[in-house]
Amino acid sequence: MLYDKDQWLKPFKAAIDTRKKQILTTFEAYTGNTLEESAKARGRRLTDVMNNHLFYGLHKTADGSWVFREWASNANRIYLICEGNNWKRTSAYELKPIGGGTWELKLPAMFLSHGELYKLFIEWPGGGGERLPAYCTRAVQDPETKMFCAQVWDPQPYQWRNSRPAKSANPLIYECHIGMSSEEEKVASFEDFRRDVLPHIAALGYNTIQIMALQEHPYYGSFGYQVSNFYALSSRFGTPEEFKALVDDAHGRGIAVIMDIVHSHSVDNEAEGLSMFDGREDIYFYKGPQGRHPAWGSRCFDYGKDETKYFLLSNCKFWMEEYNLDGFRFDGVTSMLYWDHGLGKDFNGYASYFDKGVDDNAVTYLAMANILIHEIDPGAISIAEDVSGMAGLAAPIKDGGVGFDYRMAMGIADHWIKWIKEKSDEQWSPGEMWYELTNKRADEKTISYAECHDQALVGDKTIIFRLIDKEMYFSMNKGSQSLIVDRGVALHKMIRLVTLATCGGGYLTFMGNEFGHPEWIDFPREGNNWSYKHARRLWSLSRPDYLRYKYLQDFDGAMISLIKADGILGQAPELLRADEQKNVLIFRRGDYIFAFNFNPSGSWTDYGFPAPRGTWEVVLSSDDVSFDGFGRIKPGEKHTSVKGAQPDAHKGAEYTLKLYLPSRCCFVLKEVNR
Repeated sequence: MLYDKDQWLKPFKAAIDTRKKQILTTFEAYTGNTLEESAKARGRRLTDVMNNHLFYGLHKTADGSWVFREWASNANRIYLICEGNNWKRTSAYELKPIGGGTWELKLPAMFLSHGELYKLFIEWPGGGGERLPAYCTRAVQDPETKMFCAQVWDPQPYQWRNSRPAKSANPLIYECHIGMSSEEEKVASFEDFRRDVLPHIAALGYNTIQIMALQEHPYYGSFGYQVSNFYALSSRFGTPEEFKALVDDAHGRGIAVIMDIVHSHSVDNEAEGLSMFDGREDIYFYKGPQGRHPAWGSRCFDYGKDETKYFLLSNCKFWMEEYNLDGFRFDGVTSMLYWDHGLGKDFNGYASYFDKGVDDNAVTYLAMANILIHEIDPGAISIAEDVSGMAGLAAPIKDGGVGFDYRMAMGIADHWIKWIKEKSDEQWSPGEMWYELTNKRADEKTISYAECHDQALVGDKTIIFRLIDKEMYFSMNKGSQSLIVDRGVALHKMIRLVTLATCGGGYLTFMGNEFGHPEWIDFPREGNNWSYKHARRLWSLSRPDYLRYKYLQDFDGAMISLIKADGILGQAPELLRADEQKNVLIFRRGDYIFAFNFNPSGSWTDYGFPAPRGTWEVVLSSDDVSFDGFGRIKPGEKHTSVKGAQPDAHKGAEYTLKLYLPSRCCFVLKEVNR
């Protein structure tokens, strides 16, 4: 159990035991057997019962007719209105109650056809209105009215060519947004991405792509985080078959595909979303103020209600089985875990993870989701986006955890901003850097990143823009002489390598940041005259050899390729030197030594530090001329450790390695023999 491995958790033993019991009791209530029995293939599993998407919504039957079902327990009458009945409420299209708040309509094959638009009209005590079905799998937006309709989608089944790739022990994640992935000022499509961006990701060496904004959302500028239709793939990017082709192509390249899934809240829209679906505010959500997010203006799910859990759990299963996805990054987990959504809260002690401020219903739901995901595919990836640091979130359920494979190491990006923004280069502390980059619970894996999409949005700045600012517009030509750009390019490479090389399981970067994309993200809105100028990626900047962007990208690909070699991330990082006076950080990981000199002006000759006995060869250098460096480190140069311990060496370190450490430079050495 968690508290057996961490003495600081012992005071919370009762709370952890209670949580585990609630999770196991809920599992038993849903499946009729214990989690242990299910794991041994005895009796039903969670995936056997989470099939709401196969029952509710619109489906074609074996004889070619249609059946439609909806859960709306507050409804008096429900009609399916569509193009075929001229959007009229008629008896032929009226749903009938079949018990438990469920309504059903059966129609002959000729009554609906592929591509036809439809909605529901729901009448309830004191009112009524048009609604999109809760389980609709396709919704399309009218270009004139901007209103959404559900759409009958009944094409020939997609024929998958490639199976899911084997699970990677260390996900190297390329975070991306389909719509802004083109250089053209438009909403890019799945096909654009598959044709133009996927080969780029594969060439860089990333083994996982994490796609944002896949669930349908009314407002494009929400980055996909204001979801209206949880089962519908966003139609603005193309068809389900085109997305399947993208996933299929990625799998053929050995790349896993995970989606940024939003189960933390729902858009407040009534016409498109679930809010006031049948005239009742709490059909899927908490009652009163607890059902409304004070910061996001959205609706908060009631994770204690069975109907809500079935809706969301079936949603996980739908995305994995319909689109062959390899897992999820759960957005807004902090908001789910705490009744106050973590707003303005300082999580400075374990007590906040186990007090009355925690929504245990949400904890149980997330555990159920993790069980289900790994039942469907034992190799699936589940990642929690949580800023609170809740203990056990990414620990096994059997140990009292919640079952995520990884959690986002969100503090790392914040610290890079802090160091760049608030401290001079001389004040960067290697010891502090080491602590913040490697500080994680021993029982949990993390995904490290220097920056993600958050730092690229208007109102924030990417690392490259913080380092270089307006000089990006004038001095990124290799012929330009700029100390500011030289500094920015050097630190951009160093920051990324040290973040990757110290990661506690996996690494993430956002689309375009590998080459230091020069512009922020600003989606079309009234304030910018609905422009797409900043909702795209300027890929052409990374191609010419006379611009420095290319060399940043080349270094990114080289470090990803290196880190995949020899299972480097499978070994724990070991600190060899954190020199506060000279701004030097050196550590070992497996057969590799990583050396960083963050000093802005000091280069150190014959710099000695404790190292294992052996000979070490330079295999990657940020200072290589091929990466826009100054060539002060010779590629392939070998260094042999010598007998004699350093004064500050830890016990047992009998050998010293001496290196030349140029200023603002990092390089990697591989052990070639002992």
